[in-house]
Amino acid sequence: MSAHAAAGSANSPSPAASTSTAAVPDTSVEVRPVTEAEFPDWMRAKGTGFLMADRITEEDVALRLGRTDLSRTLGAFEAGRCVATYRSFEQQLTVPGGQFVAAGAVTSVTVSPTHRRRGLLGRMIRDDLAKARDRGEVVATLIAAEYPIYGRYGFGHATSTVEWEIDTHRTGLDPRWAGPECGGRVDLVEPEDVRKSGPELHERLRARKPGAIDRRTAWWEDRTGLTSFSSEPYKAAFYAVYRAPESAGGEVEGLVKYGADDKWGDGKQPLNTVQVHDLIATTPAAERALWRYLCSIDWVAKVRTGYRAPDDLVPELLPDPRAARVVTSADWLWVRVLDVVRALEARTYSAGGGARSVVLEVADPLGLAGGRFRLDVSADGAGRCVATEEAAELALDVRELGALYLGGRSAERMLALGQVREAGPGAAARVDALFRTPREPWCPDIF
Repeated sequence: MSAHAAAGSANSPSPAASTSTAAVPDTSVEVRPVTEAEFPDWMRAKGTGFLMADRITEEDVALRLGRTDLSRTLGAFEAGRCVATYRSFEQQLTVPGGQFVAAGAVTSVTVSPTHRRRGLLGRMIRDDLAKARDRGEVVATLIAAEYPIYGRYGFGHATSTVEWEIDTHRTGLDPRWAGPECGGRVDLVEPEDVRKSGPELHERLRARKPGAIDRRTAWWEDRTGLTSFSSEPYKAAFYAVYRAPESAGGEVEGLVKYGADDKWGDGKQPLNTVQVHDLIATTPAAERALWRYLCSIDWVAKVRTGYRAPDDLVPELLPDPRAARVVTSADWLWVRVLDVVRALEARTYSAGGGARSVVLEVADPLGLAGGRFRLDVSADGAGRCVATEEAAELALDVRELGALYLGGRSAERMLALGQVREAGPGAAARVDALFRTPREPWCPDIF
């Protein structure tokens, strides 16, 4: 996980310490927005926190500074030295139903080893979340480097990720494959082609995938080698697109970026592995064709899928799903609700053909989004949420509300774990019936 693209702390307490020992605020350290003159020191402190000792170049500073809102970039300073870092930026998050909500994306969170357990993260994140709420952002998001840190600030584990390694010789696929049977085609393309067709393809994908986030121009520039940081030099890669049949307009419906190693066994036996860096598709046909393409490349013995949704078409699209083994399974996107009413009204629900309702008691230790709310869902799945004094049916922390928000987690499972409380039988099941989505929410990106 790279320092400039990660959200987490390299110096967090252990899980036991995070729940049993409170950090003592250190008021001798000043926490405030970073100035342009201090930005190189802020970048150095971030590298320290993420255990990256690479020298930061003037070009690195200029590139990052041009993409950074300094009013949302916090540093902790002691005796003129930056000892903790934090940054947030505007983001759009897709929710069930396809609407985009305004999110405050949290990233670059570090505390230097010399200053851990002094409450610096707490001071920075509380300040930023309060300002995000005042700016009108509906939720905050992050990718956590370590699990125990962010729940105490109201973030809930909302999406998960899985990576598979596919043994291409065991898949059962026909090795004579020469292209999609549906009439579409897979074409190799150049980075400049990706910068043209990729953004529009991703816009179509994120409009239908809860958990997806927007990709800005800088994202495509970095991933195609137009720009790069010295700590993460661009590595040349292959790019391929899937085009629909001409009868369907020949539109690009899928894109994959991948690399390969150069490994040979005894007797010149090819043992190469393809590593998928990004694969997005707007149709099942495109997704199937791109995985089929990757598994049919000559000299390739294994395909590493990169981070995928837990219910990805891999491995069941293979004749022998056991050819794919799980090598990573972890939490991914975390969501922190900042405005319960706007958040719950932004998404759609599964009403089961009739109007339904539930009253939620939301606890928020930071005082940003707590209260009692009635959610009414109409027969068409639209939600209306209002503050209420009615008796609560399900009590939960804002952390659990964030986990449930995108439809990938179960209130009944949380009930069994003691994470939510029912005031009446069946409330958790009713929440699941409303909130759960047919497919898992998925965030294809790290930030």
